[in-house]
Amino acid sequence: MTHVLVIEDHPKLSASIVRTLQESGFDATGVLTLNDATKTLSPSMGLVVLDLMLPDGSGLEWLASLRKADNRVPVLILTARDTIQDRVAGLDLGADDYLVKPFALDELLARIRALLRRDANPSTTALTVGELTVDFLARTAMRDSRLLDLQNRQFELLVYLMRHANEVVTREMIASDVWREPTATWTNVIDVHINQLRKKLEGSGRPALLHTIRGKGYVLGDLP
Repeated sequence: MTHVLVIEDHPKLSASIVRTLQESGFDATGVLTLNDATKTLSPSMGLVVLDLMLPDGSGLEWLASLRKADNRVPVLILTARDTIQDRVAGLDLGADDYLVKPFALDELLARIRALLRRDANPSTTALTVGELTVDFLARTAMRDSRLLDLQNRQFELLVYLMRHANEVVTREMIASDVWREPTATWTNVIDVHINQLRKKLEGSGRPALLHTIRGKGYVLGDLP
């Protein structure tokens, strides 16, 4: 059973996360301060969920110290700090993922499971389709060596489409596997995100890469 350490100074939120993890089969421990986190952290710890703004210091500084000590435990930052600069700083200092508050507990669980799968298979750190590449460690996407400025949901959507490259992906599939919310198909929310992602993929006159198949869904790559 994987042991997850939750470092979050809001008691109710910490308790909710810990309870959800335990109900999902994890051994979870919650602490409210970095001092308690340092005392609780052990070599057997499987993953850390880390808030950045804590009463006794900076989560980023704690993470930097962790990596300086060559501790490679997977760390998922969970914070209200949502600028690109914040994300880049966290990832550059050694975070494995970055989730912004407010968040859905189902998404947190999915990200934790994904990190643990990746940690079990560390050679899989990137995915490439043609001239398009995503890096799971850095959580970045590039086309023709150009960095794409993607929001979190756009990144997850792109990864999903790349995993199904050259195949038709339906709205129902995206709603279930990316949003994890079947009702997302009742609105145009998926269409909006697809259009936003398409603009970022195909800006500056680049060839079409993300196609809409009327009445069926979407295809990334070659049309079937």
